[in-house]
Amino acid sequence: MIQKSLTTTVITISGILGIATLTTGAEAPQEKQPPNLPAKVAVATFAGGCFWCTEADFEKLTGVVQAVSGYSGGEKPNPTYKQVSSGSTQHTESIQVFYNPDVISYTGLLEHLWRGMNPTDGDGQFVDRGKQYRPAVFYHNQAQKEAVESSIQALSESGIFNKPMATEISPFKRFYQAEDYHQDYHVKNPLRYRYYRNGSGRDQLLDKVWGDKRQHDYSIYRNQASEADVLTKQFIKPSEYYLQHTLTPLQYKVTQEDGTERPFKNAYWNEKREGIYVDIVSGEPLFSSTDKYKSGTGWPSFTQPIQGISIVEKKDNSLFTQRTEVRSPIADSHLGHVFNDGPAPTGLRYCINSASLRFIPKEDLDAQGYGLYSKLFK
Repeated sequence: MIQKSLTTTVITISGILGIATLTTGAEAPQEKQPPNLPAKVAVATFAGGCFWCTEADFEKLTGVVQAVSGYSGGEKPNPTYKQVSSGSTQHTESIQVFYNPDVISYTGLLEHLWRGMNPTDGDGQFVDRGKQYRPAVFYHNQAQKEAVESSIQALSESGIFNKPMATEISPFKRFYQAEDYHQDYHVKNPLRYRYYRNGSGRDQLLDKVWGDKRQHDYSIYRNQASEADVLTKQFIKPSEYYLQHTLTPLQYKVTQEDGTERPFKNAYWNEKREGIYVDIVSGEPLFSSTDKYKSGTGWPSFTQPIQGISIVEKKDNSLFTQRTEVRSPIADSHLGHVFNDGPAPTGLRYCINSASLRFIPKEDLDAQGYGLYSKLFK
């Protein structure tokens, strides 16, 4: 976007060491410290043009814990701002919104989104042109998909915008956090931010289109408890910063670097309690004790994944023979390997690293939001 200088030098001070360090826009993205999240939190991923503006708009909305600027919608891993702004990555400037669904619903967030961007312009937003600024909603689950489809249809039928809707609606895949100097830009550089925003034409067009309706009472979008529970139980891969500061060294090595733990010296190889095993990174359900058996290998072994879950399989040629690696479908965590030497009924042996898993006893399933799986143990 205009006015975003790639050569601007930013000085940051280390609170512990008191050392000044220099960073530039050409560096790889840095991680914004993860928000201090409440017990119940959900996440939404939106794109509405310049992320300086969309982040600023959402951070002042009651119920939003934090908004983070980044890139989504493309295939290139770990893109930089320079790469995204060139239009070569298929990513679009995006934000992730962490919010309390008891205070504001996902539908309320969408209503706020429509009032902050132009959903009819699929080739950019306001002064910023190109697919790297295209509007989008990346839904994280079926509930969000249905909500955005209903919301945008209602917006189209309202006649507020006199052109067809052109906002991309796609399943969420990955979000790459933008460089540190982009985070909270409206706070760090208020004069430059206001200069850019005033010159972009964003508020001028939206004030004209919405009129008095642009100011909205979002308190009407408080969730009922049942909807909040559904939206909260969504599984995402946290940021790299979060992973490095929450996983143990072994958990990180196994899940993120395809490592292998030692046999017979891990948490669950001999676990006999009833319950389910979820991804240590995302919390997504993976295996059940009903399918666990003693393989004699020293690692937790299962005949199949838990009901309704499709484990990702990939060919692994890292050793002398080809093996089949298994990874979690959402967090893309390395779990282990699957072999064709297991018992009935599948004949398969899912040999899994304990470091990739978190065990939830059957008596704790309801309390931890996995009550759906209680039926496995009745």
